[in-house]
Amino acid sequence: MRGASAFIAFALLAGCDTGLSTLAPAGPVAADIAWLWWVMLAGATLITVLMVVLLVVAFGRPKDTGSRVWTHGMGLWFSLTVLTALLAAGLWVGERIQPRDDDAVVVRAHAFQWGWEFSHEAADGTAVESTDLLHIPVGVPVDVLITSEDVIHSFWVPRLAGKMDAIPGRTNRTRIQADEAGEYDGLCAEFCGLNHAGMRFSVQAHANWPPDLKEAEQ
Repeated sequence: MRGASAFIAFALLAGCDTGLSTLAPAGPVAADIAWLWWVMLAGATLITVLMVVLLVVAFGRPKDTGSRVWTHGMGLWFSLTVLTALLAAGLWVGERIQPRDDDAVVVRAHAFQWGWEFSHEAADGTAVESTDLLHIPVGVPVDVLITSEDVIHSFWVPRLAGKMDAIPGRTNRTRIQADEAGEYDGLCAEFCGLNHAGMRFSVQAHANWPPDLKEAEQ
């Protein structure tokens, strides 16, 4: 029992690191994704409860219940209702988090084994580059143009948005947004080689944009 309790506690606490937790959103895109996660959990819980109830009933006394109640009512319509609701929620969130032509700030993220090169436009129009540190403004949508130098990587800032692959020869676009100034943890979410585990980066959200060049170089 102690071993089982320890395992359950470890499993539950494994995702409690708020720096990389998708359930601690710090922007509207991440908040939509977190909401979808809770909806999916609720749907899975409902179906699991149904299966447990059926299991309990199976071990009880036989009851004179029509087969249509189980095959049509519970087996078909209940499942279809839950799955349809989940599909609708997924489509709604997927549409909301897509980049749009709305004058969002554009930054660039270039992946390589094993790190990230970022760039944004300074006030004078020049490009400001940084390694493993992405600068973005606070409170406005930011479109990240993602490319790769060598193999497939994956750009992920759990508290700001979902994952997006970095593919050689292709530019992918994802949208992030931070509600408050501060630093947010990011990482490569696609196995890309021996040093994949150390391929992490930070996102610095600034209240003033573009940030001062000296600040950006720090």
